[in-house]
Amino acid sequence: MSVSGKKVLIAVSGGIAAYKIHFLIRNFIKKGAEVQVIMTADAEHFVTKLSLSTLSKKPVYSDFYGDNGSWNSHVELALWADVMIVAPCTANTLSKMVHGMCDNLLIATYMSAKCPVFIAPAMDLDMYVHPSTKKNLELAESFGHTIIPAENGELASGLVGQGRMAEPETIFNVVEHFFNGESHLESLKGKTVLITAGPTYEAIDPVRFIGNHSSGKMGFSLAAEASKRGAKVILISGPSSQLIRDKNIELHRVTSAREMLSKVFEFYDRIDIGIASAAVADYAPKEVAKEKIKKNDENLTIELVKNPDILKTMGEKKTHQFLVGFALETQNEEENAKGKLEKKNLDMIVLNSLRDEGAGFKNDTNKIKIFTKTDKIEFNLKSKDEVARDILNFIENQLLK
Repeated sequence: MSVSGKKVLIAVSGGIAAYKIHFLIRNFIKKGAEVQVIMTADAEHFVTKLSLSTLSKKPVYSDFYGDNGSWNSHVELALWADVMIVAPCTANTLSKMVHGMCDNLLIATYMSAKCPVFIAPAMDLDMYVHPSTKKNLELAESFGHTIIPAENGELASGLVGQGRMAEPETIFNVVEHFFNGESHLESLKGKTVLITAGPTYEAIDPVRFIGNHSSGKMGFSLAAEASKRGAKVILISGPSSQLIRDKNIELHRVTSAREMLSKVFEFYDRIDIGIASAAVADYAPKEVAKEKIKKNDENLTIELVKNPDILKTMGEKKTHQFLVGFALETQNEEENAKGKLEKKNLDMIVLNSLRDEGAGFKNDTNKIKIFTKTDKIEFNLKSKDEVARDILNFIENQLLK
């Protein structure tokens, strides 16, 4: 089952995030759903009825009375819907919903609804963490409604924190999984996901190595998120201080590129999704000294040889797996990422640029672009946990195509 043929009522309240609703409507229409939009009067300051009705192919209502004096029945709107989505849901609209302050068409429709209700809150960070908002969200959940949590990022005020409305793709995924009879967190149930993470260390002698600054945070966040969604997760990590406490994640620690390659292909035939987020060293010393190299000369020359290209080998041996690579670039970023996508036979690639502040190694945040052969999507700076959600949401969308 999918959203095809379902009746989706989208209720828009007056917040800047209302501009994202165009993309949400488009997603539902593309998948064959029927969409009806209602909005508050304040929402009209941010989006127009014309744009929303053009996309939804239905008139958009914001008042009980039409221009010709006709009656827009909130009861009929409510009973028509298979689901109701309130997005963005401002602090004001949330408060009215849970306390029964029925002073507009949106609230009257909500109070008449017998269908499942999904709420995507959006407000400034201080408002989002205010005790009254927390209490109201808890009340909404106690009514049986589904809360789609706000995300971290830059807000309209210029502050950075939690309060941004969830991305349209996230809202769509939550509703689609509902129609499929599963929670959003079970969306990868039955799938096996292999993730590589962290750096590799290539030994020079017993105490020295060639490596990089990768912390493994991105890969570990991906593993945790995939496990939350019900997947069986195999995490193969190079040297990293990151820890896993989830018993559903099978962790294998390796040191060198060759060890990682060997471990990957112990499982590769049995996986559904492969995500290669590890920062594998491209070269390794040709000879590894058996004893510690003494500091005798002014110069030390080490001959390096190419390591096996793990991701390329995964691409060459791909049969049924959905394969995701990462590209960390400092110049010609998009061109290099697209080239890697093609050369290594990937289904999608995640691009990081070291020129983006807050992205790359060791940081708790990341800023990414995702490419497939036909699509490109760019995300704002987010925590790596949120980036993991974006990546897995995108993968799920691709698998559903």
